Amino acid sequence: MDTHKYRAQQEPVRDMTTRSAEVEMADIARRHYDAVYRFCARRVGIDRAADVAQDTFLTAQKVFHKFRGESNLTTWLFGIAHNECRRVSRKLRCEPVLLEIDPESHSDSGSENAIVDRHAVNQVLSKLSAEHREVVILHEIEGLTYEEAASILCVPVGTVKSRLHHAFAQMRRSLFPVEEATR
Repeated sequence: MDTHKYRAQQEPVRDMTTRSAEVEMADIARRHYDAVYRFCARRVGIDRAADVAQDTFLTAQKVFHKFRGESNLTTWLFGIAHNECRRVSRKLRCEPVLLEIDPESHSDSGSENAIVDRHAVNQVLSKLSAEHREVVILHEIEGLTYEEAASILCVPVGTVKSRLHHAFAQMRRSLFPVEEATR
């Protein structure tokens, strides 16, 4: 019996040539670049986001053979992007950037209230601790589940929920100080 044929039937092994792996990674990068870029822009700023996103895909290409499919591909890429953003922030000793809720868009409604509201939320987000800011961005802005956020941050799901609770409490106190004082 041909062992190569048997192995292919037994388990779905990525026995790709270097060329097919590059083609697959190029396709993954095309499909997920925008999301990874936005993810990075919210953490390291728009001016560094393209470089960090590119580093994310270079790292992903190097370790793609380790992707086991236990999480979805986007979550895996966000995990790599998260680590790349942390590396860049440590290297440059970055202060938290003024986060943009959607770095690619400008106020769709054009209303002054929308601009003021977005600015206020950005200010409050930038004042959160890194841990609290990360869970708010991952869960509320990126739309990831608690489990996906926990996987990216390498913390238990309960920690994600706790951090969200404390982040929202701090955000409420900052955005609505009079209402919080009367509670």
